[in-house]
Amino acid sequence: MAEKLEDINVSEEESEFEAETSSVPEAQTSESPRKTKSGAPTSGGGGRGGKHQAAAPGFFARLALFIRDTRAEMRRVSWPTANEVKNTTIITLIAVVFFALYLFGIDRVWAFLIDHLRVWLGGS
Repeated sequence: MAEKLEDINVSEEESEFEAETSSVPEAQTSESPRKTKSGAPTSGGGGRGGKHQAAAPGFFARLALFIRDTRAEMRRVSWPTANEVKNTTIITLIAVVFFALYLFGIDRVWAFLIDHLRVWLGGS
């Protein structure tokens, strides 16, 4: 284990960074840095005021960007083979028929029970 620890090298940049960060106590700073929603400090005075912001792109520029991004995303899609589509379609049809028959049977049983219960209680 001692051999492994000796093999680890620390560059001068890392040791200088540690020395700089440890020498400045947090109490000396008069203002805490602003933070974003994720908790990371921001640089500057915020999103409003101050410097002018660039104008938002127009409708056609946004539309072109949307189409370009959509085409790029569609190239990354993993498309199923014809055999996979056929197999999943068959499985889906079997499941639909099974549940249709199951629900039809349950409906018939309840209808039978309710009709006989009505007759047994003296209804019409």
